[in-house]
Amino acid sequence: MSKGIDHSAVHPNTSSIRTPSILAHDLTYHPKKRMELFRDLSVSEQAALFDNLSPHVRKSILDSLKDEEMVNLLDQMDMQHAENALALVKNQKRRERIIARVKSELKDKASYFLRFHPKAALSLLNFNYLLVSSDSTIGDTADAIDEHYRELGKLPEILVHENGELIGEAPLSVLVRESNHKTLKHFVVPVRSVTYEADIHEVVSSFGATKHSKIAVLDRDGSVIGIVYSDDALALFSREPAAALYNFAGVADAERSFDTVGSKVKSRYKWLIINLATAFLAAAVVGLFEDTLSQLVVLAMYMPIVAGMGGNAATQTLAVIVRGITIGEINLKNGLPAISREVGAGFINGVITGVLVAVVATFWNGDPMLGLVLAFAMVFNLVVAGFFGALIPLVMKAMGKDPATSATIFITTATDVLGFFAFLGLASLVLL
Repeated sequence: MSKGIDHSAVHPNTSSIRTPSILAHDLTYHPKKRMELFRDLSVSEQAALFDNLSPHVRKSILDSLKDEEMVNLLDQMDMQHAENALALVKNQKRRERIIARVKSELKDKASYFLRFHPKAALSLLNFNYLLVSSDSTIGDTADAIDEHYRELGKLPEILVHENGELIGEAPLSVLVRESNHKTLKHFVVPVRSVTYEADIHEVVSSFGATKHSKIAVLDRDGSVIGIVYSDDALALFSREPAAALYNFAGVADAERSFDTVGSKVKSRYKWLIINLATAFLAAAVVGLFEDTLSQLVVLAMYMPIVAGMGGNAATQTLAVIVRGITIGEINLKNGLPAISREVGAGFINGVITGVLVAVVATFWNGDPMLGLVLAFAMVFNLVVAGFFGALIPLVMKAMGKDPATSATIFITTATDVLGFFAFLGLASLVLL
């Protein structure tokens, strides 16, 4: 890591080995080589070493850093340490300029991470934590906690780093029972982490796998941006479906508005061909009742109603089930109660909408039997929608497929084929 500096000459008894204490000594007592030594370190190492320096040396380093270098250094720190460092910058205009840049970058990264849900607010990302070295004693950590509590009135989470790299957390419940002279490294427990640029599916899966705990959100260089309590994130999904519009439409998740025509065609044509094949299947069922339709032309007017209501009901069920799959609360093994409840809801909704369509058909066409056929067909199709709308995404997930990407094609096929069969079959039996 050296850039032409003879560290054995700077510190003759250490050869090329540079521990944090030796580095702090060299930076303190060799001011002419201070910035060269400091810049020779990675940014994470700089931040880890910064706390071991005296206020005078810290100020000297900050005054010599370029704005970009200072922003990168502050990005490695928790809020309390960043504020303490900024307090050493006496030039008010520069301090305000640095603060504005840090806030802007933090907001941009937080906003990008929170794209996993339309209702995710910046407040979901929590900055109430301390980033402490694994070599710190419990006594030193307690002092930092006291300072944090005096300033903010909140007890922080304790995240632990080793040479600037996050290695886990130290629960407060453990620290209060241990002697002050012990170091944190003996009490570190793993903490789940995800980068702010991670794929949406990875972010959501992390929440589902870390219930009743926290996730550390990291920058691309591994520094901590903030923490998210998984229960707070999961609460968003319980209030509003989190299914992506692109997935439900069968459009690739990576597709964007200004993609080329070729890329758009490539990502969509396969599903459209499959959809075309299933549409022919529904048309074949209608063809079986050609004689019925020729004698009762009025049935053609109500076919879109039967198909449309079944499709809408199935989409509602699909949204609920995909949300449950996404947050890890449901799978094929434990999904039977959910399927039965969706079938029950489909039956009741079918009765409600069936009665309404029967009344309309009776007054419009003057045929109570036609209204009765429509009512029974509506109940049957909404039960089908509830059953397949819940079952198909669970089966696709069990097969290792994305349940949101193409489930609508198969569910719509089921509601169209069975719905038309029930409607036209009942009409053939009752009305002819």
